[in-house]
Amino acid sequence: MRVDYDSKADAMDIRLSSFDYYEHQEQVDDSYCTVGFAGGHLVDIELLNPAAHLDLLRQVAARFDLDEEALLAAAKAGLAAPDRVVELKVGALLTV
Repeated sequence: MRVDYDSKADAMDIRLSSFDYYEHQEQVDDSYCTVGFAGGHLVDIELLNPAAHLDLLRQVAARFDLDEEALLAAAKAGLAAPDRVVELKVGALLTV
């Protein structure tokens, strides 16, 4: 995952995989969250005012069968390092 949090715009982009352009976008929330699709797969999540709307990532995870914990970890890493690109690799869940 690649996360870019623009502190001036207060906007975050979470890129799940590489793509050239969106085939289409869907709104998860009318004002704060949009997801983009390419090649038939969800490839990007855009989140406005992310610190106050991390709960929308839970909705994205549930709606599109994504790893909620990985999305939240990515968003928190982006918030912790604003105005820089953060790359994050999250492994499979360990069994005990």
